[in-house]
Amino acid sequence: MTHDRQLDELCINTIRFLAVDAVENAHSGHPGAPLGAAPMAYVLWDRHLRHNPVNPRWPNRDRFVLSMGHASMLLYALLYMYGYPMTLDEIKRFRQWGSKTPGHPEYDPDLGVETTTGPLGQGFGNAVGMAIAEAYLGALFNRDGHEVIDHYTYVLASDGDIMEGVNHEVAALAGHLRLGKLIVLYDDNHITIDGPTDLAFTEDVARRYEGYGWHVQRVDDGNDIEAIDAAIRAAKAETRRPSLIMVRTHIGYGSPRQDSPKAHGEPLGADNVRATKEFFGWPLDPAFYVPEAALAHTRKAVERGKQLEREWQQKFEAWSQKFPELTKLWTRAWGRELPQGLDERLPFFDGSTPLATRAASGKVINAIAPIMPELIGGSADLAGSNKTKIESADPFQAGQYHGRNLFFGVREHGMGAILNGLLLHGGLRAFGGTFLIFSDYMRPTIRLAALMHQPVIYIFTHDSIGLGEDGPTHQPVEQIPSLRTIPGLWVIRPADANETAAAWKLALARTDGPVALALTRQKIPTLELDRKTVFEGVARGAYILDEASTGKPDIILIATGSEVHLVREARRRLEKEGFPTRVVSMPCWELFEAQDPAYRDRVLPPDVPARIAVEAAATLGWCRWVGDAGAVIGLDRFGASAPYPEVMEKLGFSVERIVNTAKTVYQKVKRPTLAPEP
Repeated sequence: MTHDRQLDELCINTIRFLAVDAVENAHSGHPGAPLGAAPMAYVLWDRHLRHNPVNPRWPNRDRFVLSMGHASMLLYALLYMYGYPMTLDEIKRFRQWGSKTPGHPEYDPDLGVETTTGPLGQGFGNAVGMAIAEAYLGALFNRDGHEVIDHYTYVLASDGDIMEGVNHEVAALAGHLRLGKLIVLYDDNHITIDGPTDLAFTEDVARRYEGYGWHVQRVDDGNDIEAIDAAIRAAKAETRRPSLIMVRTHIGYGSPRQDSPKAHGEPLGADNVRATKEFFGWPLDPAFYVPEAALAHTRKAVERGKQLEREWQQKFEAWSQKFPELTKLWTRAWGRELPQGLDERLPFFDGSTPLATRAASGKVINAIAPIMPELIGGSADLAGSNKTKIESADPFQAGQYHGRNLFFGVREHGMGAILNGLLLHGGLRAFGGTFLIFSDYMRPTIRLAALMHQPVIYIFTHDSIGLGEDGPTHQPVEQIPSLRTIPGLWVIRPADANETAAAWKLALARTDGPVALALTRQKIPTLELDRKTVFEGVARGAYILDEASTGKPDIILIATGSEVHLVREARRRLEKEGFPTRVVSMPCWELFEAQDPAYRDRVLPPDVPARIAVEAAATLGWCRWVGDAGAVIGLDRFGASAPYPEVMEKLGFSVERIVNTAKTVYQKVKRPTLAPEP
């Protein structure tokens, strides 16, 4: 196919100067990367990307991830030029309140923004997750002669993306899994904010990626669009390895700030904009100039995209007629609908033997897996400890893409980024497990899942000092209150096996945000409650577990997780000593906060100020539920290495301490009638 070189250059320069003018207009932003990377982005979008701008959610579209999110104006210019619902007015409102063009791309599937990027390396990790999703869904749905899932995942990445630790984790796994439909264009411009990359980055990237098992190519001139085109074609022809295309570019190309850190993160300035436009022979006025010929050419993608989807739709209809049961699964999975019979599948434990909530979680996973083929997940090298293995399923491995058990290796951060990509792709529900203490290693990805409203399920086991002998390095203290500060994340710490089953139901039903399950290593008793009480109680975040003998409490004991059983013992002592005491199980603050005030007041009556919260974690935030007069028994220090009953006792989690604290609080808040003064 022949191409009009002059028209190609016109389109590339239109993209460049939409970015430059938007940054200048906003008085902030990153003009350097769009100036250097526009040619490779144009070649990809114009000659290779299979997408439909009028239906950005088309399931079989190629995914494009701008991992170098600071180059957001490059993406916005592409979206506008290629006919997505992005207007020139929105580009003029770059970085302004309420615009569709924020400083870094924010997930908007109806606009064509596949993921939120900005923290470097995260988009790269998301893309690996998307490629895994494509491979698994292809194995799940495709049949000979009927391929309804068959697309590529493309990434535009920067030096910073390649440097980040999370990149090492996900790139190594992608190579191991031989994700041949993952293609990364590396904007190799040799400049970072601090200066030349060789101040801190002199590794041989090509050899590193070859060591990971990637197909690596170099393009020596980032403006050589035919060489870039040939490299992408070669990458697509390589089916057994992911591909890295190293494109040597120049940040701020054509501007007086070319190859300077100053081109990265600040406007060029009026004089430099003028000089840059003169270099390219671009009109100085007006700003945001879009030649009709350029727009007419790029907008051909609209009809092209419609035709691509029409052709796919014909294949899909033939497939659906031949495989009606798969079609039902497709509709449900892409709609994130729960399967019929889920409630009946969820186990309810009789309490005959104590059970760790991590073990209960594993039983739930294996109970629901047969009716949820779209459920996929694994662990960061802790499947046996986290109880994440689907017993009836194979490992997901190279050439074995039907497997549902993901083995992430010791890569918590990478696991989190990949989980986000699995959900962003669509058609899947995904979970990932590690010890709660190592949630810190994946916190940026949890935050992004919440920011993007993606329903990732985190299985965080070994949730307290109750894990015992492994000691303070492995005993989480600040992790639970820290996770609770992430907007939109539900943190659920169930008190027994049945609360765990209820928590799983909530996690599966949630479609607008992530859920973190904090689960015990140690065995704990099962509450002697009926299913309805437990499931409804957990769904409301907190509920009355044991009522005061008088029907109106003088003292309320609140707890989560394994400590619920401790406060129940304390209640028995207090009741014997004449203190009417209520026990409240509060597995999820976020859900309880969402209840109407009447329910919250019913569980925690305002006229009962004697409240004591007990949780084997830092006390941060509990004042909200116990009030000024109440008390919190928590852990504002690190743990210790010893058998867990001794650790709990030594660090103050005892019936005796709870009882004495409750009495002290009650004496402080009660208001005895004073004798009148003589």
